[in-house]
Amino acid sequence: MKIRKANINTQTGMITDVYLHENRKELRTLVAVPQLEWSTIISYEEDKATLPERLEASLRRHTEEAPAGELAKKIIHWVTEM
Repeated sequence: MKIRKANINTQTGMITDVYLHENRKELRTLVAVPQLEWSTIISYEEDKATLPERLEASLRRHTEEAPAGELAKKIIHWVTEM
């Protein structure tokens, strides 16, 4: 498990820790943001063109639009570098 620092300001506080667990056997990565009570699974085969839209839409249910977009970009960067 890896912990990354997002350091994104929102109206309700700062989003700091993002947890990433890569499961190479099942070819997917679990991403969790405890401060938002949010998590998702990203498959290695998932379409990279639609991934940003999916993550952003999911994150918008838990935070404002601008921080959701910024966090989605950081998550995609971290997952693709693994």
